[in-house]
Amino acid sequence: MRSVLVAAALFVAAAFLPSAPHAQDAPKFVVDPTWPKDLPKDWITGQLGGVCVDAQDNVYVVNRRNLTDEEKQTSISAPSIIKFDVAGNVVASWGDETTVPSSIHGCMVDGDNNIYVGGNSDGIVQKYDQNGKLLLQIGTRGKFDSVDGRRTGIGRNNAKDQLHMPSGIAVDPVNGDIYVSDGYGNRRVVVFDKAGAFLRQWGRQATDEETRQGVPGVFAEVVHCIALSNAGLVYVCDRQGNRLQVFQKDGTFVRNIMIPNKTGRLPDKRGTAWWVGFSPDREQKYLYMMSGGTEEVHVLDHASGKILSSFGRPGHQLGNFTHGHTLAVDSMGNIYVAETDWGRRVQKFKPMN
Repeated sequence: MRSVLVAAALFVAAAFLPSAPHAQDAPKFVVDPTWPKDLPKDWITGQLGGVCVDAQDNVYVVNRRNLTDEEKQTSISAPSIIKFDVAGNVVASWGDETTVPSSIHGCMVDGDNNIYVGGNSDGIVQKYDQNGKLLLQIGTRGKFDSVDGRRTGIGRNNAKDQLHMPSGIAVDPVNGDIYVSDGYGNRRVVVFDKAGAFLRQWGRQATDEETRQGVPGVFAEVVHCIALSNAGLVYVCDRQGNRLQVFQKDGTFVRNIMIPNKTGRLPDKRGTAWWVGFSPDREQKYLYMMSGGTEEVHVLDHASGKILSSFGRPGHQLGNFTHGHTLAVDSMGNIYVAETDWGRRVQKFKPMN
């Protein structure tokens, strides 16, 4: 039975895969030292929990506002959501600690330029318009889908109206359905309609042996990202499982894309599969993976899942990463990487070819 399921999954995968590019055509990237421009006077950011891009190539970062006491003596916290134009100028900002999640995690922009953010310390997902008006909230702030209702509790993995430390959001451009990777406490993908009503879910906690075998639909630990491809497939980061799991929208498994570490050991405590983006061509010939475990961005051939090249390494220097966390890709193929921990910055990388 298992061999039949695997064969079926491979057949489904083949139907949706783009054609393989030539390795020599794989894009290479160089950091853009001119982007972004300086923040407004006295502003400083804490950890940047996410970065996302709209259809006009404006870039948004979400700021956790977790300043040190010393930083508070010399600066003021930048707002929670900051919008940059193509040139890197701040053109809008909104949100404060009384409305946005306290540990804001991940963001995305839908076709109507509404911005979605998650809260992995709050158990909520929120939707804002361009004026900073809160349009929708899924879950109740401070409540969690755990056995005791607390953030530290063991995830129940089944609530229809509550999350448990969600990490990422994707919105279906066809019908507005909201896909959430849920996340740090639970081990599931949960889908809501555009009004926030529960539709379906899949996923559960993996055993160590299931992680080593690459069993579909289970997650080693953090379900760290989620994205929808142009082909309508759902890409989910199984962070400590060192893989992207690819599904149809109903949760049917399609394939694994492995992001190996140096040791080959699984589960991987730090993990490699942190955040995924797609090249902007219609076929989406390349996948871009932020590997927080190695502090580099991998360029993958979408069809085969093979890593073609990588850039970045651990460090504070321009072009390197300190806790490289999430990434986004604009229509010109530029990649933006947001850093948490002590990195606390967003960097732009331009394609060279």
